[in-house]
Amino acid sequence: MALPTLSKADLIALSETDVTKPIPKESIFAALASPPFLYIPGTFNTRDLGLLPLTNSPNPQKGRKVGIRPGLIYRSGGFFPNGGFNDAAKTQLATQLGIKKIFDIRSVREHSHAPDPEIAGVQNFWIGGAEATAEREATVNLADFLEGKGERGYVKMYMDVLGGYKEVIGALLRSLLDAPKEPILFHCTAGRDRTGVVAGLLLSLAGVSEEDVEMDWMLSRIGTEMARAQLLGIAMKGAGVKSVEEPGFGNLVSLRRECWGAFVREVKRVYGGWEGYVRGELGMSEGEVERIGRVLRGE
Repeated sequence: MALPTLSKADLIALSETDVTKPIPKESIFAALASPPFLYIPGTFNTRDLGLLPLTNSPNPQKGRKVGIRPGLIYRSGGFFPNGGFNDAAKTQLATQLGIKKIFDIRSVREHSHAPDPEIAGVQNFWIGGAEATAEREATVNLADFLEGKGERGYVKMYMDVLGGYKEVIGALLRSLLDAPKEPILFHCTAGRDRTGVVAGLLLSLAGVSEEDVEMDWMLSRIGTEMARAQLLGIAMKGAGVKSVEEPGFGNLVSLRRECWGAFVREVKRVYGGWEGYVRGELGMSEGEVERIGRVLRGE
């Protein structure tokens, strides 16, 4: 019997669950059976960005639809063979979803510990070695997350993503221009922060409202639930704390709208917005940015 799916309002409410508390099983199973989530064994937080429920269908100001074409852009956490990522999962990615390229938004250490799987017909893209600008491991200073709801820490962390991973982000965007009909997937380890930043960029270029982009980011609270305990342990180790009660740690591991909003304001202040980032930081022309938007929307 098929699981019941949740409405957009239900997903939003569930995404606000305190990360230190588990989401009830009946709720998480129903949520993960709801668009935009997809089930692929051996990974988690996997979604089709084109299935994100939007509040703004057509854009009356520009006379065109907004949003990403379903079946074109996928996001996820890492791939875990010991967690069930097997040949059937590879077939699902390559054959059922038709994914042609996987973009890895991880550090040198992360990639070396768990390289992306070799899948027939799928190209792996990871910018490493001497060309990597993200060679340094991400360091977390809990002092940045003490004030308010951690806005300052998130702004710093996410602006570092835009600067430190710009090579792979640029490669992803250029692949949309070179092969506009080929589905792609991008991921980091948890599929939450670095992946969330890139998803926000793509959705914004596709004309999605700030409210709906924020929702996509918040949905990682649901998508990471099945690995919540493991990810909390990783975060505690990275932050050098022994308790989730450590000052600032709750802000670090929580997803709160105020933090995403503060980051978006900083993108506007520094780059003039998402399109400004693509043009100024990635060196793409105004015409290329417009073409990427059309590709994303399926026009």
